[in-house]
Amino acid sequence: MRDAAPQTIHLTDYSPFGYRIDKVALTFRLAPHATRVISHIEFRPNPDTADRRFFLHGEGLRLISAMIDGQPVTPEITPEGLTCTVPDAPFVWQAEVEIDPAANTALEGLYMSSGMYCTQCEAEGFRKITYYPDRPDVMAPFDVRIEGDAKVLLSNGNPGATGPGFAEWHDPWPKPAYLFALVAGDLVAHPGEFTTRSGRKVALNIWVRPGDEGKCAFALESLKKAMAWDEQVYGREYDLDIFNIVAVDDFNMGAMENKGLNIFNSAAVLASPETATDANFERIESIIAHEYFHNWTGNRITCRDWFQLCLKEGLTVFRDAQFTADMRSAAVKRIADVITLRARQFREDAGPLAHPVRPASFVEINNFYTATVYEKGAELIGMLKTLVGDEDYYRALDLYFTRHDGDAATVEDWLKVFEDTTGRDLSQFKRWYTDAGTPRLTVTEDWKDGRYTLHFEQKTPPTPGQDEKPPRVIPIAVGLLGPNGDEVVETTVLEMTEARQSFTFDGLGARPVPSILRGFSAPVIVERETDDAERAFLLAHDTDPFNRWEAGRALARSGLLATLRKGAAPDQRYLDAITRLTGDETLDPAFRALALGLPGEDELAHALHEAGETPDPQAIWEALEGLRDARAEAMKTLAPTLFARHQVTASYSPDAEQSGSRALANAALAILTRLDGGAAAADQFASADNMTLQLSALSCLLRAGTGDEAAQAFYDQWRGDRLVLDKWFTLQIVNARPDEAAALTEALTVHPDFTMKNPNRFRAALGALAANPAGFHHASGKGYALLADWLIRLDPLNPQTAARMCTTFETWRRYDKGRQNLIAAQLDRILATPGLSRDMTEIAGRIRAV
Repeated sequence: MRDAAPQTIHLTDYSPFGYRIDKVALTFRLAPHATRVISHIEFRPNPDTADRRFFLHGEGLRLISAMIDGQPVTPEITPEGLTCTVPDAPFVWQAEVEIDPAANTALEGLYMSSGMYCTQCEAEGFRKITYYPDRPDVMAPFDVRIEGDAKVLLSNGNPGATGPGFAEWHDPWPKPAYLFALVAGDLVAHPGEFTTRSGRKVALNIWVRPGDEGKCAFALESLKKAMAWDEQVYGREYDLDIFNIVAVDDFNMGAMENKGLNIFNSAAVLASPETATDANFERIESIIAHEYFHNWTGNRITCRDWFQLCLKEGLTVFRDAQFTADMRSAAVKRIADVITLRARQFREDAGPLAHPVRPASFVEINNFYTATVYEKGAELIGMLKTLVGDEDYYRALDLYFTRHDGDAATVEDWLKVFEDTTGRDLSQFKRWYTDAGTPRLTVTEDWKDGRYTLHFEQKTPPTPGQDEKPPRVIPIAVGLLGPNGDEVVETTVLEMTEARQSFTFDGLGARPVPSILRGFSAPVIVERETDDAERAFLLAHDTDPFNRWEAGRALARSGLLATLRKGAAPDQRYLDAITRLTGDETLDPAFRALALGLPGEDELAHALHEAGETPDPQAIWEALEGLRDARAEAMKTLAPTLFARHQVTASYSPDAEQSGSRALANAALAILTRLDGGAAAADQFASADNMTLQLSALSCLLRAGTGDEAAQAFYDQWRGDRLVLDKWFTLQIVNARPDEAAALTEALTVHPDFTMKNPNRFRAALGALAANPAGFHHASGKGYALLADWLIRLDPLNPQTAARMCTTFETWRRYDKGRQNLIAAQLDRILATPGLSRDMTEIAGRIRAV
């Protein structure tokens, strides 16, 4: 275990490593408890720095021997690594270490998963494999030899010599250690081939455990689509002879972009119609694309230091969003992304864990794989594209790839290519990278004699360590609608650069209705006095799909807040408007299904807190249930019609058309269940021939309180499928009543199929409790205590997963004193735990300190 209270690392302290590496050769002699790693590394002094301190990171390693230029040396070893006196000239470092993959429950470095050897080196896992300068700005080509009795022996790059008990791999492209990968085990391949635009054939393989071969076809086709799309849209061609993907059960993240050997969480690659939902298929398509796109935005061009993490992740998230928008519905994808951004990143920005897209400091880098770095980082790319236009955006990317291929780059390098391409000064835009928090955009308006003026004021609230925030560049996409719903001013991008700024539209025949922030053109919160009549008008007439959805969401939220504040009945205007929209067969079924989604419990709690009120989780749950009941009554004629009309009779396909129809039919089923007590859901559960229909029906039955028998039948049917069982755990907990959620979660954590050592299963249970806000925040405090119990148990084994789950507590200050005291007691209990990891110490400490 690393020191739980190390020094903070600051961006301003960056300095280059004193040595460059010309070549790395590694030999692995695999054994579950005693793997030997032999390294042969060619160093030379770095002319860009005078610092010649030779320090190699290393944690949990047993050094067998070390040599410099063939002569034995005795380095000074600490828990963090080693130092040694070295020549002020090129030299060869050789070392042999021993590690214990079977005991590595943190799933970082080289570890074992169901008998398979596997690595995870991002961010700082390579130092658990051998002594090395484990930092992203040290790049080198790797030769790897793997010796062992596993059937399949894989590493980065192109295959070399093979024979009984060994395989060699050569990666010609210089890479940092975090992109190293090794997999060895009893695997079978689902093979394929892709021909690049220059005519080079690339062998493709999806490697899985025996028995999973039938769940790989979709992932392989997604990979081919991603490779073709990257050539067509960004001009990027794959650069090795082979591309391997491996599905691993025990994995802390979704997937990892190691050069030529992507390692995936099984949940992000395995799918069949019987075992995966439409949402699972879309997620797989997106993650496959994301990791492949990293080949250029992350691998060929990596980040200089971990403060620049957004440089590779934000850009790649943006690229995978573009890909999904092209493969499916751009409007639906944009709405779904904003729902995620607001639920995760806006919450992060508003709490004790707020940080800039490029942080200025960190204690544990694993804690900065956040929604801010990823999702907000992607929003920044989108804003740049909006500001400079499509043509200049792609010109700038071409320059970026040309100028920085093989580099470890910075945010400054990224912005400079746009400045050089367009002639723009982006120094103000850079504040999006350096300043935390979500800007608030206050909007007022004037109308007189055909002239309509919009007045904007921007202000970003204080965040930890940053009290004052100067104005940022904000692209505000605006359209204007006439009284009859016709568009009198098409979408126009207003570029706001001042704290207060006004924009005027002349020559209008009547006062328009503004459609502001179309397409969610900037990650801001718009504050404008409006009413439900305008929201209903925009829901009916706005030509921008995002703002049309936004109007419906705002209309529902307004009514729910009125219920919470004044006990008002569900808003009839919302019920009438959503019924009209949902029944409009000219609209995309997937869009209508999204429009039926209601504001979440956390969203409503945040809205009340922002207004200076104290949210009651139970009351919020009851208000939502009341609106769902009222909506079911309002749609009692339409819901059965929608359910019947959007049944898919063709053979199953996870494509956008079928997925959209199933989404709307299943949304209608949820409404119908409130009218028929679950009769239609029971029929669908019994007859379902795919997981999307089966899981939706089970969810409806559980929510109705009549799902116990179906849940048992589901378990009996799927008890042998580890990924489907994750769904079984989650679905029961997220659909539990608030007063039952903690007890049900506790019961499921003693179920024979629960294990905290598998991150997917741990998240399926404890993460599901966090996703049931009224249950987690039940006034008894049982949810808080249960989560804290399990975090304390998990932390010594897997600090990454434990720390990330601890963020569930980040909103604790918004609730009443009783709940605050209960949560504070659990945070104090966590922080008082002997030997607490630095991952958990940082997260729990930052949350508690607020």
